[in-house]
Amino acid sequence: VQFVESGGGLVQPGGSLRLSCAASGFTFSSAVMSWYRQAPGKIRVAVAVIDSAGGTSYADSVKGRFTISRDNAKNTVYLQMNSLKPEDTAVYYCQARGWAGYWGQGTQVAVSS
Repeated sequence: VQFVESGGGLVQPGGSLRLSCAASGFTFSSAVMSWYRQAPGKIRVAVAVIDSAGGTSYADSVKGRFTISRDNAKNTVYLQMNSLKPEDTAVYYCQARGWAGYWGQGTQVAVSS
C-alpha cells in the first residue's frame, strides 16, 4: 500500500491549491478515501472524506472552501482548496479506510502573506 501526495506549496491568504494523492496496493475504486492534515505541534486530523459512490463530508473548519474528489481510472484523490487561511497551514496526507498505519510523505501547505 502506497500513497504519494503532491501539489502543496506557499500561497497567500485567499489563494487556492489543488492537492493530489496517487494510491496503489489496494482496490482504490471501492475504498473510502480521506484527506488529513497535521499542523505544527498538533495532532493529525481528518478534513475531508469521499466514499466509493462519491459521497463527501468535511470538517467544519474547511466546509465551503475545500472540495474532495476522486478519479478511479487514475487511482487518485484530489483536494481543491480555495479561500485559504493561515490556519490551513499544515502537512496534508491522504489515507484509505482500513489501511491505518499506512501514510505517505505528505505535502506541505503554507498560507502566508
